[in-house]
Amino acid sequence: QVQLVESGGGLVQAGGSLRLSCAASGRTFTYYAMGWFRQAPGKEREFVAAISWSGGSTYYEDFVKGRFTISRDNAKDTVYLQMNSLKPGDTAVYYCAAVGPHSTDKYYYANPLSWEYWGQGTQVTVSS
Repeated sequence: QVQLVESGGGLVQAGGSLRLSCAASGRTFTYYAMGWFRQAPGKEREFVAAISWSGGSTYYEDFVKGRFTISRDNAKDTVYLQMNSLKPGDTAVYYCAAVGPHSTDKYYYANPLSWEYWGQGTQVTVSS
């Protein structure tokens, strides 16, 4: 079992930045690829970004490329999502996820069903 706890959400004006953190515990962190999803009210959960166990490979959904950066610190068992140039459309609950089996296919990571463990989420609200 892996426990994931997100933090860092909040209210920010359009154009601002936030950094989300996800602390993992329970099993060897480097066994898992890590990812971020988001879900806005009335919408399905959507993929944001993923990172391999080493941090050597990253995957992004097109709508966040150039604005968001995923990273991980394996010494701290933590994955991050740096979000810049935020837009009101980025408003959502952001979820951290972990999966053991890896892939080089972005669409594997983009599928919520691929992921084994989920955090409880952190709210991000971007005002116009």
